[in-house]
Amino acid sequence: MKPATGFDIIAIGGSAGSLPVMGRLVRELPRDMKVPVILVLHRLKNVHSELNKLMSTDRPIIEPEDKEQVKPGCIYLAPQNYHLLVEPDGTFSLDYSELVHYSRPAIDETFFSIAATYGKRALGILLSGANSDGAAGLLRIVKNGGTGIAQDPEEAEFDIMPLAAIELSNKIDVMRSDEMTTYIRTTYNNK
Repeated sequence: MKPATGFDIIAIGGSAGSLPVMGRLVRELPRDMKVPVILVLHRLKNVHSELNKLMSTDRPIIEPEDKEQVKPGCIYLAPQNYHLLVEPDGTFSLDYSELVHYSRPAIDETFFSIAATYGKRALGILLSGANSDGAAGLLRIVKNGGTGIAQDPEEAEFDIMPLAAIELSNKIDVMRSDEMTTYIRTTYNNK
């Protein structure tokens, strides 16, 4: 595991079976954390859900607009039917290009953009899912000097997504959800 050196952004991606763990991670983030958090969740387009309630959090979860500035301490959710990118100027970009891994938003697209924009100051976390979306993006984060964490496949409800990432690189850390929470808190406090 990489030493705790801090990060400027956290991106968490998941699909089938990831919502309970994603909710737990969001609930257990330090309240004073000034790092933006991006959530990318495979969701059905045209089906409205109130993720704040589903994740049992009182913290606002924002679906950003195109060209909106990424703000410290905010929790963002990739809008349904758009790839969510972070541009070098620190703004969001909503992309309506082709589906990636049958998904829009695709986890890979968000992870690629934060790897390019934040480099070694990026933390990517890949949770449960039934396809390989996010694996290549997590690898890109690691190759650009950032930290990549995959959920322990034994804990994941659907292990295809984290296994795909783990098989790409031995530099991707494997953690259970409680270890992820501890890592985020420790790393943030030691930045």
